[in-house]
Amino acid sequence: MRWVLLGALAPISWGSVYFVTLHWIPAEEPFTAAALRALPAGLLLLVLRRRLPRGAWWWRSAVLGVLNCGAFFVLVYLAAKLLPTSIAAMLMSLSPIAMMLIAWALVAERPTARRLLGAAMGLVGVVLLMAASVGAVDGWGVAPSVTAMAMYALGSVLAKRWSGEVDAIASSSWQLTAGGLLLVPLALAIEGVPGAVPPTALLGYAYIAAIPTTLAFVCWFGALRHLTAGQVGLLGLLNPVTGVLLGVLLGAELLTAWQWLGIAVVLAGIALGQTTARQGTPSRARGLVTRAPSARAPRP
Repeated sequence: MRWVLLGALAPISWGSVYFVTLHWIPAEEPFTAAALRALPAGLLLLVLRRRLPRGAWWWRSAVLGVLNCGAFFVLVYLAAKLLPTSIAAMLMSLSPIAMMLIAWALVAERPTARRLLGAAMGLVGVVLLMAASVGAVDGWGVAPSVTAMAMYALGSVLAKRWSGEVDAIASSSWQLTAGGLLLVPLALAIEGVPGAVPPTALLGYAYIAAIPTTLAFVCWFGALRHLTAGQVGLLGLLNPVTGVLLGVLLGAELLTAWQWLGIAVVLAGIALGQTTARQGTPSRARGLVTRAPSARAPRP
């Protein structure tokens, strides 16, 4: 239960990004915003952990940096610009199923019937939650949204596959730093040197780098060390639920009865997917910083 709660902190914090980005952060500079999100978070964790990659972890960090933050952050921004939020949320709600199938192939985690049913319930719940606000669908927006979903599912499972050798803080620091270093030259080449940044935008950047990135990455990849990919993937459905509830609490938005039903279905699906975790979950939780086990982790 401890790791379920810690893992849930990540998508809950991600759900707040929509509100902060909409109200505080300029929308014209996606590469700059992504770089300012990834690189400070990675460097902060690198200073805290004081450990550099070794051996294969140099290229693994680059791969995870592209999949989980470098390309992912930019693709999510493009999807948000080209698609209604409702459609983007529905497409991203396919990620639990994608994670289960990829984990079956890469780490031999066979998805259980309960988790598949939980993922299906989550998808139905998100559709109920977002259907009222569905607008025109831009086919060009579907591609980055689906690509982002698939990349993050693959990146999460690869991080789990390689997690036996390093702890969550170290792997998060390396991939965020790698992703940020990839984004900085792209941001400068495409968008130029940032101009004067308003104080509200600085607060927004600081919040997103600290909570939905630094803290969220450590919690997400820490949970992946101790829970199955299916369990953690289902927790990701808390992302759209949080975004909608923040709109109610902070934006005075009103929900219909169908939307409240959608939230209930999503939460029920998440709970169902956590109920048969004992076989695939270690008997006792370990800390976020742990020594690598003696057995070698599977190599790619």
